[in-house]
Amino acid sequence: MSTKILICDDEEGMRRYLGKMLKSWGYQTENFASPLLLLKRLQETDTAADLLLLDVKMPEMDGIELLKQLKTLQLQIPVIMMTGHGTIESAVEAMKIGAYDYLTKPFPQEKLFALVKHTLDQDRLREENSALKKELQEKKIPAPPVFQSENFKHAYDLALAVADSDSSILIQGESGTGKELIAAAIHYASPRKDNRLLAINCAALSETLLESQLFGHVKGAFTGAVQAQKGLLEETDLGTLFLDEVGELSPALQAKLLRVLQEGEFIPVGATKIKKVDVRFVAATNKNLAQEVSAGSFREDLFYRLNVISIDLPPLRDRKEDIELLAQHFLQKIAAKSQRQVEGITPEALDALKNYHWPGNVRELENVMERCSILARNGEINISHLPFSNKEPHQNKEDALPLNLRDTERRQVIRALCETKWNKSRAAKLLGVTRRTIDRKIKEFDLDQSELLDP
Repeated sequence: MSTKILICDDEEGMRRYLGKMLKSWGYQTENFASPLLLLKRLQETDTAADLLLLDVKMPEMDGIELLKQLKTLQLQIPVIMMTGHGTIESAVEAMKIGAYDYLTKPFPQEKLFALVKHTLDQDRLREENSALKKELQEKKIPAPPVFQSENFKHAYDLALAVADSDSSILIQGESGTGKELIAAAIHYASPRKDNRLLAINCAALSETLLESQLFGHVKGAFTGAVQAQKGLLEETDLGTLFLDEVGELSPALQAKLLRVLQEGEFIPVGATKIKKVDVRFVAATNKNLAQEVSAGSFREDLFYRLNVISIDLPPLRDRKEDIELLAQHFLQKIAAKSQRQVEGITPEALDALKNYHWPGNVRELENVMERCSILARNGEINISHLPFSNKEPHQNKEDALPLNLRDTERRQVIRALCETKWNKSRAAKLLGVTRRTIDRKIKEFDLDQSELLDP
């Protein structure tokens, strides 16, 4: 939307001069020969204006009185006063009332241009800061995780202990274990808590779109780039950027991210000028990045930059003492949101919950509780409400065997596909990954629908 500037001056020649100059610089203008007409317009219409050029000496009402009226009406529009040599004192008085600055007539075009641009830039910055302050005030700080298990407590305590540093942190764990929750806990326990925490899923976007989202772009950088856009790096300056599924970054983006970590600088897409940022990175992955480095698919230098501090989150099957606590927490959350109140969980259903393998971890448990709350119809959740097949509630002997990460991941994918009757989109949602990731895992593990018969 074009910037609109109001001009109020009783001299027609001055109005014409100002209008011609401002329009040549791309601004829209609206002229007023009388302060009373301007005041009426501002009182009766909701049309926004970005700046007011106001003469001091005018008949009917001078600029000082009009400025006082604007303040009474609480109209938040920046004002530049225009004054002759004999009325500079009035201009200074106007600045005390609230005018941004003043111009002494006659003034050259370059001085007008510089002051108008500076005023608009400062007002825009004020609005952005005000909006950010409001956003931070309204933002609800996430509640701490629900747990009582020692292994999750160890991970959470470590997160809080390292929060006040600026070191990069790598959170590792299976999908649905609470990596984003831990990232938020780190941010809000850090000195950066009053600035932004933004997150991006590196697996959910194409390489081109991800690059633009991270680094921003200039106008015309690519087809469809009709205007410049800040990237998340610039938006989170002095804050925290959470890179989820960082193991999915392409080699080219890995190299660009490494530069940010090393030098604190980057170049937006299509630009030539370097930008500096101060960002704290928290990255997460369900991959074993050390194995990815050995396989040559992830840069070793980037791995060590991200992995200054490592936090490993246990899967839900390894923190069974938290399952009942989490289940009750989710039921309370669902009840508050949808007015679906259940009376409780039968011992048989609770036993099934505790013995289930939970391939989707805490995220899957929340989905199961929502399903059960619907089926229970304000009654008690029993084993018939659970979505597990007859052989799934309890682990078999094979489940009890120790598995390496690849085997565990393969079995999770198979179980998710079994749960969803090979619906890839639902399986992806269950595991907290993208449909593209599911397709890649099916190919990687050489799976086909016959796996449903023998998981």
